[in-house]
Amino acid sequence: MDTWHRRQGSRWIARMTWVLVMVLVFGVLAEANPTTAQGDKFELGNDLTIAALLELEIEGSEITFEERLADGANYTRYIASYISEGNRIYGLLTIPKGDVPPGGFKAIVFNHGFIPPQSYRTTERYVAYVDTLARHGFVVFKIDMRGHGNSEGEPTGSYFSPAYTIDAIAALKSLQTLEYVDPDGIGMWGHSMAGNLVLRAMLIEPAIKAGVIWAGAVYSYDDYTAYRISDPSSRGAAQAESPSRRRGRELREAYGDPDTSMPFWRAVSLTEHIELLQSPLQIHHAVDDTVVNIGYSRGLAAALLENGKIYEYYEYAGGGHDINSPYFEQAMLRTVEFFRKYL
Repeated sequence: MDTWHRRQGSRWIARMTWVLVMVLVFGVLAEANPTTAQGDKFELGNDLTIAALLELEIEGSEITFEERLADGANYTRYIASYISEGNRIYGLLTIPKGDVPPGGFKAIVFNHGFIPPQSYRTTERYVAYVDTLARHGFVVFKIDMRGHGNSEGEPTGSYFSPAYTIDAIAALKSLQTLEYVDPDGIGMWGHSMAGNLVLRAMLIEPAIKAGVIWAGAVYSYDDYTAYRISDPSSRGAAQAESPSRRRGRELREAYGDPDTSMPFWRAVSLTEHIELLQSPLQIHHAVDDTVVNIGYSRGLAAALLENGKIYEYYEYAGGGHDINSPYFEQAMLRTVEFFRKYL
């Protein structure tokens, strides 16, 4: 009996030792791998998931008119600001001259693409784009994403951070406070990097009544792995250590390259949640774009078609990443007509 008890005791000790080892092993793995988060949440990057963003109450503020600039052809121009997550965000605001139409002016939140934050200036870039929209009677708010120009906060990029998406939605909410803006007639325009944030914003904010994307990127996140981005302005030592690059590295180190077969990347993928899209979307892309592969837009158009969404998709034989002339004029006309139709 003593021998039998000793054997049973030894087996019990061995079994408990194995259980303890497994507990320790899985504990170490859980710490090393943030995908082992509680429930559907992730320890790292959870704020980028569509589920987390749907839970946010994004607020705007009253708009402060900081400075009046020289007038445009038929509109006034201001440097204006608003608050987004405690950061004061600046931008260029244009307001049509003349009588306010019944219900208010239609408005557009205009989102810039990647520009090195240290060289960004509010009144530079996209001059012709803003002018065309403003001449056609829209209120246009071209916002300086956080960390750009005088805007407060860190420039964390769009692909791996929700910050710019939040800034854009906060701008829309702020425009809704202006008595001469139709609160139910606001759309979004985005270029390049901002194509990602415009679509993300449209998935989580139904108040965006129409969206237009020029040469946009990163929708499924599988597409980022396939195509990447080839932007010379994003290279250099300063950009390599920027908050946006650092954030991207952290997520890829934790979860690997974007791959929607993995839970985290599926949770942040925009096309995996395309059923949430309620408003029409228009897409423009030049075949000869050397910065953002046209495959991004073709993939998004295919997802929109497959899911029965209202969209328009236009390809251009030339014009490059900015869809320059002689294609610019047609692309802008289509943009204006689309906003007029759906706002």
